[in-house]
Amino acid sequence: MHPPPPVKVAETAEPPGLVHLFFSFFWVSLIGFGGVLPWARRMLVEQKRWLTPDQFNEDLALAQFLPGPNILNLTIVVGQRFRGAAGTLAATFGLMTSPVLVALGLAFLYGRYGQLEEVHQVMRGVAAAAAGLILATAAKMAVPIIKADERVQIAFATITFVGVAVLGFSLPAVLFSVAPFSIAVALWRMR
Repeated sequence: MHPPPPVKVAETAEPPGLVHLFFSFFWVSLIGFGGVLPWARRMLVEQKRWLTPDQFNEDLALAQFLPGPNILNLTIVVGQRFRGAAGTLAATFGLMTSPVLVALGLAFLYGRYGQLEEVHQVMRGVAAAAAGLILATAAKMAVPIIKADERVQIAFATITFVGVAVLGFSLPAVLFSVAPFSIAVALWRMR
């Protein structure tokens, strides 16, 4: 087996500064309220080009494996990558500030108008849009794996999907079952 090709480095002229990290994640969390991950990928990979698609997938895989919210873990990884501990704090505060403020405002409004049928109709529409965003992000994340014709990675992704979505096993059970084999195969292929 030949070692896999090196991961392409993102074409960033200079790492983002602390203020840039803060406001980038602040904006992502403000426009992506209720579904930040698709917007974070768009910002990190497509707009700012701070990460390549492969780097994003790898960082997200680590974030999903760690305990806690995936987007928060991803934010910590990205902040650390560019500016160390200070970058982690800047990105995390950026990510958390707008949702806290918006949630407080919405909680007030829902407490006042939540009993109206129109509010319930709006919530159903928002849920449908959020489901579409998740599907779109999953498709974009699959493209680098499919383009690289990595059949082993595709097989592990399929096993994980079937285990969780089709068979209804819990995500931690599937991850702790599949991840060791996936890691072992990746290490074996690198030899």
